[in-house]
Amino acid sequence: MKKKRQQVFRDPLYGYIHIDYDFITELIDSSVFQRLRRIRQLSGVHMVFHAAEHSRFTHALGVYELAYRFLKIEEINEALNEREQQLFLAAALLHDIGHGAYSHAFEYVFKVNHEKIGARIIQEHPEITKVLDKIDKDFKYDCASIILKKGKYPLIEQLISSQLDIDRLDYLERDAYFTGAAYGHIDLDRLMRVVTVKNNRLVFKASGIHAIENYLVARYHMYWQVYYHPKARAYEVILEKIYLRVKD
Repeated sequence: MKKKRQQVFRDPLYGYIHIDYDFITELIDSSVFQRLRRIRQLSGVHMVFHAAEHSRFTHALGVYELAYRFLKIEEINEALNEREQQLFLAAALLHDIGHGAYSHAFEYVFKVNHEKIGARIIQEHPEITKVLDKIDKDFKYDCASIILKKGKYPLIEQLISSQLDIDRLDYLERDAYFTGAAYGHIDLDRLMRVVTVKNNRLVFKASGIHAIENYLVARYHMYWQVYYHPKARAYEVILEKIYLRVKD
């Protein structure tokens, strides 16, 4: 059910995060989602870029907001019915709910997958299922299938997880903002103007080639200058060795 009055959160990138549905607020208020406030988005990168203290929580809200904005694009809005639009918003919000602290090092050592953990949380955590079951009994399973990329909702899956998706669009811009890196910025407005839908797949018009190239270059530089910074990687290796000691 839509809210009588739209709820908003302030955000340094987008100005406002817009919440139209009560169930989205309920998901945000759940304890399992609120725990993302205490998990750094960039793990050990803050040891190099001191301001990179932002959380999985802020990233999840950012990805949700991009889903909200992409639904304003006529071709995407028309390609998805109301239930599918709600699925898109829910999956965007919950796409990283399976992450834990220092998640990538943990996954590497213990051979677990945050998508599978997230899908299980969506299907089994009582606070989440209580909210999603109000929509319909299959909603939680469909939301989990999007996280696991089962292929039932290819357009939504592509929007959330592909080579150019709302997850990457948010984390590149957000990570660049908080690290102070000048080379991670992308032309989001242009990308949104050149996106369309064909045969239930997301495609970009040829006129957007320069914006796409800019995105690819920004992604390349962020990986080599931020995510793969030698000191940040050394921190991850230390964490992996700690986890290995715990495992043994």
